[in-house]
Amino acid sequence: MTLAFDMILCLMIVGTAAAALLMRNALAAIVFFIVLGNLLGLAWLAMDAVNVAMAEIAIGAGVTGVLLILTRQRLMALGDDLVSAEMPGWLRTGALVACAGFAALIGSAVLSVAPADDLGGSIAALMPGLGIENPVTGVLLAFRAYDTLLEAFVLLGALVAVWSLAPRGAWPQRPAALALAENGGHGVAAAFGRLLLPLALVMAAYLVWAGSDLPGGAFQAGTVLAGGLIIAAIGGAVSWPRADDRYLRVALVLGPAVFLIIGLAGIAQGRFLFYPPGFEKALIVAIEYSLALSIGVTLALQVAGPPVAPDHEG
Repeated sequence: MTLAFDMILCLMIVGTAAAALLMRNALAAIVFFIVLGNLLGLAWLAMDAVNVAMAEIAIGAGVTGVLLILTRQRLMALGDDLVSAEMPGWLRTGALVACAGFAALIGSAVLSVAPADDLGGSIAALMPGLGIENPVTGVLLAFRAYDTLLEAFVLLGALVAVWSLAPRGAWPQRPAALALAENGGHGVAAAFGRLLLPLALVMAAYLVWAGSDLPGGAFQAGTVLAGGLIIAAIGGAVSWPRADDRYLRVALVLGPAVFLIIGLAGIAQGRFLFYPPGFEKALIVAIEYSLALSIGVTLALQVAGPPVAPDHEG
């Protein structure tokens, strides 16, 4: 990328972030936040970090943006006018100084790393033994598999925390429906949801398969699947199952369970999360597909929120 493009992109990122923070109108702030997520994805793409760019756009802009919009809608339904009190000048100044200091600290740490001090060479030397070509997948599922396994359980634990907020008498009912109440937009949303969900399923399956050798993988596929489920729910094309639904719970625990079982089976070979020679790619792809399903369903249900009593489902 050219220097001019990089400078313009940096200015747009900083300006959009400032607008998202300083806007008094909640909806306008959310819109700027979504734009910021897309700009950050473009920045990662400019640095050839395609996997990170996909995750940023899907999670940072897509799923999180929808979550903020739904949160605003529910707060307004509870009578909150979403108008924040005026912040004292000293607090604004203190926050600005703290953020500037933190940014300077991060910049100093990044610039202190010599360009030659990367792990690319070491990772490239180990990749042929896995039977895959995408180094990101290799790091996440082999060289740093402990972290990825824990992240899967943390994501599941976050959903349990959301469900724990269910009011008395709501458990184990369904989350609140996300379908649009306005007649004018309901038909369009329903048609779009029915069209988008099958495309999201196909795209998620492709991202997992391609993630072995190209940018993609379980987390990117899971967020695409979650986005398709959320849009379909908003359009009324799908409805949330009850929290005690057997198939739902299988989908939620499938990814972490398959990952853990394969990891424990590696102990027979002498090490936890060890892939037997000749089966590395097959086991990694199996983990990726099961994780993608669990991540997609978990993220969608986190956006949907805790179960509600049947008479409050609207």
